[in-house]
Amino acid sequence: MTEKMVILRVNNLSKSFGDSTILNSVSIELAKGEIKVLIGPSGGGKSTLLQCINCLVVPDAGEIELDNARIQFTRKQDIYRLRQQVGMIFQDFNLFDHLTALDNITIALRKVKKMPKKEAEKRARLELEQVGLGDKETLYPAQLSGGQKQRVAIARALAMDPKILLLDEPTSALDPTLIGEVISVIKGLAVKGMTMIMATHQISLIYNLADEILFMENGRIVEQGPPAALLAAGNKSKSQGFCDRLNELSEVEG
Repeated sequence: MTEKMVILRVNNLSKSFGDSTILNSVSIELAKGEIKVLIGPSGGGKSTLLQCINCLVVPDAGEIELDNARIQFTRKQDIYRLRQQVGMIFQDFNLFDHLTALDNITIALRKVKKMPKKEAEKRARLELEQVGLGDKETLYPAQLSGGQKQRVAIARALAMDPKILLLDEPTSALDPTLIGEVISVIKGLAVKGMTMIMATHQISLIYNLADEILFMENGRIVEQGPPAALLAAGNKSKSQGFCDRLNELSEVEG
């Protein structure tokens, strides 16, 4: 990537819960159009890092800069600005069960962006079409498959025009037969140049989408680099070992 335009800087982010240190001085730079993939063992801090970047969990220490402006964790205006520009996709979808697919998308447009109802519905329908759910707008989450719920969640995030998407294990709650439809949407976003940080155990996303792999363990990034380097044949990297184990698991499950 020539002349990187860094839009997000995470500097020495730390977070503890009680006596447990979950994040220990983690730093990341993310350039426009770049895709960083977080991998590593469960409990390594990946989900907490994503939640801290979006200030769903307030860090104990460290800084976040968005477009060269520091986010003050105690200022509501800063948190509001951050969340408008940094979308979050959760592994368990986080849809409102009492709202239709269409209304799950329009609610933030109307309440946060103050968009008129008809305009919000027009935008929501456009995003549902983009994720292949144009015919599902009147259905409630209970009437959708897991893959369809996740695609509605992605459409909801995209409707807010985020500069960055954070994806926390977006396929982990899905039946194996439904994973492909979500992967297809994520790959489509990558083709369009969406900037992303994604935690995943999905081997095809690690190999095919990552500009850089970040291996997290015990609350730290202990290894990072492009897939071509870390996953090269014969490499003894932590990332290579982790991906080899994922491949072995997928063969057993298959």
